[in-house]
Amino acid sequence: MACRRTRAGSPYRTDLRSIALRLPIRSNTKAILWVLTGTALFSILFASGKFAGESASVFQVMFLRYVGGFAALAVVAGLQRKGWASLRSRQPLLHGIRALFGVSGGLSIVYASAAMPIIDATAIGLLYVVFVVPLGVVVLREAVNAHHLWGILLSSLGAATVVASRGAFQAFDTAYLWPALVAVPGALLLAFEGLMIRMLAVREDPLVVLVHVNVFGLFLLLLPAWWTWQPTAALSLAPFLLLGPLVVTAQYCIVRGYALAPLAVVGPVDYAWLVFAALIGLAFFGEMPTAGVVVGSLVIAAGGAALAKADEHR
Repeated sequence: MACRRTRAGSPYRTDLRSIALRLPIRSNTKAILWVLTGTALFSILFASGKFAGESASVFQVMFLRYVGGFAALAVVAGLQRKGWASLRSRQPLLHGIRALFGVSGGLSIVYASAAMPIIDATAIGLLYVVFVVPLGVVVLREAVNAHHLWGILLSSLGAATVVASRGAFQAFDTAYLWPALVAVPGALLLAFEGLMIRMLAVREDPLVVLVHVNVFGLFLLLLPAWWTWQPTAALSLAPFLLLGPLVVTAQYCIVRGYALAPLAVVGPVDYAWLVFAALIGLAFFGEMPTAGVVVGSLVIAAGGAALAKADEHR
């Protein structure tokens, strides 16, 4: 997809607003549906650690899913008769930086979740949306109007209701200060990853983006996975390998969605994982959602509907 450069001539400060204006009038709705589907699939990945129990470390699970994902992409490339040369990116550095942001940000949130109440770490991680929308405005010159702000406000209010109903920040301990200081930059790193996904999604084929994120992910997680590897029966590892194709599908949905709409629209959809997490907890672990979770989920849905309609007012 062709992109217009700014006066400064930098290929990375792309004016994506001109692209958005050429998209069909309902592009926001399509983008939200793509990202919503990807978020639902990723929610299963996030719950995989709970399904695993103590049988495998977090790094082990993540590494195995990258192995499974790479294998799935190799099959897809073979079926499409695409050689590896055709899957090489013209911007490998951007892919590497994106993977570094994602892994570093994810590890920060994982560390914070282990060192402080997980619901508090989750609440801090939701600052992703607060960071990613301004990044889209400043770096990519994306336009944000009152309809976007209303949708973002509703989604944020719903997310805050969900985490508050689960007891976020109800108990203060000075020991939680350092993990919190780690979690905030972690959310910022994930926001930069979202920015990179947006930049790459409008420039390259989704398969190229997926291949690079899986290759870089394998290399970045190889040492941590080896260091924390827990001996496990080969048959027990199969479900984690099978997460690979599932996550590749989720990544594909996210890339497609980020290519269709600005970060002000697709960023707040990230809050939907709270809703999916509650549904998984109810279906598989018997965790009954509180009234606050139900109300917050409905408000998040209302925010998503407002963002979907924002393109009608351009």
